This record gives sequence, structure tokens and C-alpha cells, in this order.
Amino acid sequence: MFGKLFGRGGGRPAADPHALFVPRKQKGGMYTLRALGDARVQALVDAAGAGDWEAVKAAAAPFDLGRDHQVLAELAEVDGVQEWIGRAVEEDKEHRATALLISGARHIIWGWQARTAARAADVTREQWRLFHERLDIAEEQLLEAAELRPEWITPWRRLLTSGRGMSLGSAVNETRLDAALRRDPLDLETHIEWLSQLQPRWGGEPGQGLAFARKAFAGAPDGHRLGCVIAMAHIEEWVESETDGFLDRAEVQEELREAARRSILHPAYERRLGWQEDFNVFAMALSLSNEGIVTPSVYHELGGAYTPWPWKYLAEPEKMYARFRRRP
Repeated sequence: MFGKLFGRGGGRPAADPHALFVPRKQKGGMYTLRALGDARVQALVDAAGAGDWEAVKAAAAPFDLGRDHQVLAELAEVDGVQEWIGRAVEEDKEHRATALLISGARHIIWGWQARTAARAADVTREQWRLFHERLDIAEEQLLEAAELRPEWITPWRRLLTSGRGMSLGSAVNETRLDAALRRDPLDLETHIEWLSQLQPRWGGEPGQGLAFARKAFAGAPDGHRLGCVIAMAHIEEWVESETDGFLDRAEVQEELREAARRSILHPAYERRLGWQEDFNVFAMALSLSNEGIVTPSVYHELGGAYTPWPWKYLAEPEKMYARFRRRP
């Protein structure tokens, strides 16, 4: 995908027949990656946007929505899916589990849109009502999807999100974490979701998330994308600190540098669909720490590709990406 983006460790051929054309780059030499940079994912998103269930099923055929968190996330972000997916749930018995999965994932996003990113004290009673109403639907649908397809991991990762939002408690959420990790002990998205759960703003203890990330990555093989959990742990620490220079410390720079070298910059790293998000996670963490050794390599490999996650933690995400990318 995007020939010039493939450097060391590229697991996919440079001439990718499904690659979307790189759009005209914005000021600062960057562009926003859409549909994971893949024409098949774009077709899936377009079908969902049109409310065409038959086209969604056809476009989803190359993917495993029960295991591919990033493709499912592209569907969940499509505005209006909640308006028609219920009919698919009720009418398409053969594909009921898939429809339930998509609907449940969408209702979580839709619920958070109602709640907004405001602090809890600033959320209105009506916003809370809509938030819980939509998450209740998501919970019911995702639990049924998990029952219908017990091998799937994506319902359990999404149930961690809804469980956190609904404050279901540690016993319920730990059970869901265990269910996800039984299906894939090294699943990155599950680890990142649990990392959020461990933050003080969600009831965790300071440093708990970073300790969890270190233990998880210690058991991963070289070249595994689970290294991103170290970068996200430091980003979460920075968010909790509310201090701009919190990560600008030699020991943080060293840990991020070594995690990048053992994961995304390792020759064994596979540039699977959506790999640019892995690199963006490290780009943000390394930039916030003012690390200057491997950071240029990470931005070079991206070739200007920007993904909203995890930059949305910043007030002006695209502007900050461009600024950090230009920094010597």
C-alpha cells in the first residue's frame, strides 16, 4: 500500500491492488488516511452510508469482522447506520450475528456522541439518558452476537467500552477482558481498551495502566504490534497529568525508543491493513516526549499519513501532527 511508505519490515507488497490513491497532501505534507487506505474498506463504508445491507454483506466478504477491530471501527463510525441496521438484525436470520455486531458497535459510538467528551459534571440529564439508552441496546446486541459466534473477539472488546461507560464494575469488566484475551492473548485493541479502564479518571490507580502495558508487551514476540500499548500507556499518563512536558524525560524517551524498535520498527513487524494507526500512536507518544532518535524514522515511514486516533486527545490534532512532523 502506497509504495513509498514501505520501508523496513513491510509485510505486504508495495504494489497493492486495493490501495486507495493518496489524496492531495495538505499543508505540512500530510493527509488524512481514509478507509484504512483500502478501496475494499471504502466500498464497505460507502455501502453502509447508503444503507444497503446487501452491499454491506458483499463488501464485508474479504474481512473477518469478528476479529478485525479496525474494519469494524470504520463501519461503526458511519453516521446513520443505526437508522437501518435494526431491520437487518430482525430480518436476516442467516447473518443476524454480523448485523448485531455492527449495530452494537455503532450504538456505542452513537451513545458517546450523545454524552459528548465533556466532564461528567457537565453532561446534562438528557445526555445521560440517551447515553445509557444507546449503551443498553449495544450491550444486549453484542452479548447476543458473542453467544451466536463464540469464536469472535470484537464483541468482547466493544463490551469493555460499554461496560466502562455504564460503570458496570470491575467484576463484570474483568470477566469480559478474560473472555477477549482467551480468544487472543496478544490482541492490541483489547489491551488498549483495558488500559483506558485502568486510568484514574475511570477509577484506576496512578501508574496501574503503565504497569499493565509493560507486563503485556514483555510477553509479546519481537515485531508484534502490541508494542503500541507502551506508547498508549505513556499518552494516557500524559492525559492524566494535564502537563505539557510530562513525558519529556530521558527514561520515558528510552522506553518508547526501545518499544518502537522491538515492535513497529522491527523487521518482523507486519504492515497489515491499518498499520498507519500503529505508527501514529508511536509518532504522538515519541513527539510528546521530545524523543529525537527514532521519531524521524516513524514519520518518514508514514509519509504524511495521519489517523485521527490517537491525536484526538489534542485540541488541534491535525495542526499538532504537522508541527511535530516538521520538527527537526
